[in-house]
Amino acid sequence: MKASGAREWVFADGYLPRKTAGQSGLEAHEALMILNTGSTPANVRLDFYFDNKAPAKDIPVTVPAERVICLRLDHPDEIGGLALPELTQYALRVRSDTNVVVQFGRLDTTQNNMAYYVNVGHCS
Repeated sequence: MKASGAREWVFADGYLPRKTAGQSGLEAHEALMILNTGSTPANVRLDFYFDNKAPAKDIPVTVPAERVICLRLDHPDEIGGLALPELTQYALRVRSDTNVVVQFGRLDTTQNNMAYYVNVGHCS
């Protein structure tokens, strides 16, 4: 049976919010969730694109079979040591050797009415 999803996903709106703790005590961040419904591990590569410098490409991530992982994009140890600067526009491409489902989310606590939203990606 074919795994759900696609092999390539693109998210054009990355912008890591400032590290502030809202009234809820939650920390501002962005996260990338990758679901592998297949029966074999997914070998994933992350490519980050910036408006003012060269891209950071081919950051490896493995998603075990029939599992989901959540990568905090403000934790360099979870994305190959890449330290994304706060308040810097970037885009993200996710490439996989098997179909995966990918979702990108942002928790912004810079205002009293904190906002959590997902960024819909383009897949092919």
